[in-house]
Amino acid sequence: MDNGDADRPNVFGRVALESLAGLLPELEAETLSALVITGQPGSFAAGADLQEFPKIQTREQALTGSRVGQELFARIRALPYPTVAAINGAALGGGVELALHCDFRVVADDVRHIASPEVLLGFVPAWGATQLAPQIIGAEAAIKLIVHNPLRQNTMLDASKAAAAGLVDAVTTPENLLEEAAALPASGVRPRHGSVSMERQELDEIMRRARSQVDDVVHGAAPAPYRALDLIAGSAEWSIEDGYRAEQEALADLLETPQAQASLYAFDLVERRAKRQVGRPDSEPRPIGKVGIAGAGLMASQLATLFLRRLQVPVVLRDLDEQTVARAIESVRDELASAASRGRIPQETAVALASLLSGSTEWKGFADCDLVIEAVFEEIEVKREVFGELEEVILPECVLATNTSALSVTDMAAGLRHPERVVGLHFFNPVALMPLVEVVRTPQTDDATLATAFDVATKLRKRPVLVNDAPGFVVNRLLTRMMTVVLGAIENGNSVEEADEALLRLGLPMAPSVLLQMVGPRVANHVLRTLNEVYPARFPLSPTLANYATGKMEIAKQGKAPQSGDEILEAAREALADETRHLLEEGVVASAKDVDTALLLGAGFPFFLGGITKHLDQTGVSERVAGGLLAEVGEGARP
Repeated sequence: MDNGDADRPNVFGRVALESLAGLLPELEAETLSALVITGQPGSFAAGADLQEFPKIQTREQALTGSRVGQELFARIRALPYPTVAAINGAALGGGVELALHCDFRVVADDVRHIASPEVLLGFVPAWGATQLAPQIIGAEAAIKLIVHNPLRQNTMLDASKAAAAGLVDAVTTPENLLEEAAALPASGVRPRHGSVSMERQELDEIMRRARSQVDDVVHGAAPAPYRALDLIAGSAEWSIEDGYRAEQEALADLLETPQAQASLYAFDLVERRAKRQVGRPDSEPRPIGKVGIAGAGLMASQLATLFLRRLQVPVVLRDLDEQTVARAIESVRDELASAASRGRIPQETAVALASLLSGSTEWKGFADCDLVIEAVFEEIEVKREVFGELEEVILPECVLATNTSALSVTDMAAGLRHPERVVGLHFFNPVALMPLVEVVRTPQTDDATLATAFDVATKLRKRPVLVNDAPGFVVNRLLTRMMTVVLGAIENGNSVEEADEALLRLGLPMAPSVLLQMVGPRVANHVLRTLNEVYPARFPLSPTLANYATGKMEIAKQGKAPQSGDEILEAAREALADETRHLLEEGVVASAKDVDTALLLGAGFPFFLGGITKHLDQTGVSERVAGGLLAEVGEGARP
């Protein structure tokens, strides 16, 4: 399989399916010892072409799209000689389904991306995976592949994990892939068609556990994972033809749902729009040969590890206390050693990177840095003092960045001789895992600095979103506004559990109380106070959160009546719609798409909400609160 474009993965769009349909009569007439199916370098097959999904306007078109793929793959399965999928690169969605229709599957040991992500996108595999995978690898493994992995940030299998799951028959080197694939049918290995079976009682227990696990993740807010479980359960009783028809109906049903529409919108944001880096200036970014980090706490240590691993340049830490600096250096070196022990980086690389790290209680090591980022205590005067001291030391062209989560970057740069080189680079915790970086531009930030910030974020393998300097930026401002609703409900008599359950019905990745503990009450209270100073009516101070911030786990009851779960949920939706409207009208971001991208990548909001604005538009909350669709507020503007 080869689409003729080395920069794009193989996908099954209309042209590819027509090409396969034209080739099959010739294959059916052949007498071969074996047929080996493989892809162009780096890509086996990435499934259906999602760019063609908007063309599906009717139920009949959805049914036909599923049926055509099933029929073509079924003809491969019925060929009168052995078929082998030689998985040489990414195998996603329909690529996995093609492989499942082959008699054997062999994978190159450098393959890292094997997955069935359809549930993440709001629908189900509809070219046979829900019917064949349970027969080949068992119901439990099929559920993990088709349901649980997509819901866990679209977890991918590498070659070894695919082998452990039973998805492939052999793992080999890329150089030997085709030779071993061709030899496999004659090796004595038997094809695994319907080789896994189990008692009904055992299957029922597996399905019960799986539904409970799905409930814990989506809380009933998305239909696709439940429909996928139904299809997997049905595969134990249905003929393959009946199973195909059930997949067709499921796809047609799900593509009509708001969750699928939101999921496809979200996928386009994070996989296409975010990579285009909307708002990045054309200026040439400055090269980064050395990085300085002001601070040596937990965040500074995480940043140091990230810069070392991705940029592989010298990194220097500075803090007031020698022991703090020493602990940070030890922490970073331990993290590098751990990465080596887990096989993430070679041992010699870990040693080399560790040698690039240094620390001090003085600024002199920052004199030749090209980028300095501060990660000190969240207090504006402390940060101003740090910036002032740095300006006396660093190079004239050095970019000065802050990782503040809520404070004004403009105020932080006030009084500096060169505020044009100051920019916000707001990373999210845990730094190694969260893909978002809010790139914060002040009115003084010049294009060269901004281009450098985008370039650094990209080289760190993060997704930058451009944000105009405003309190809380995007993610923290929206999460804090939502949290004021939760805290208000608790203070008015609802239990923490009631407030959590109300918000979880949105399908959020974690309960508000869990989010609060992860962020830390002290940090959350600081962000709330910062926002309250500018927007007191929308961000009222919470005496309960103030108690939590000082370690006093006491709810400050206000004496009002508790709310129902529906009322709490609706209040949270309205608060999110209102604050998003303010973000857009103030020009903090260019469009609702930036808001959604930030929530998807920085807060883990689910695809089936489309970030949040798609959900608010779909449910009528935007119309009620903002007088129109949030997707249309500020569209086309530039931050």
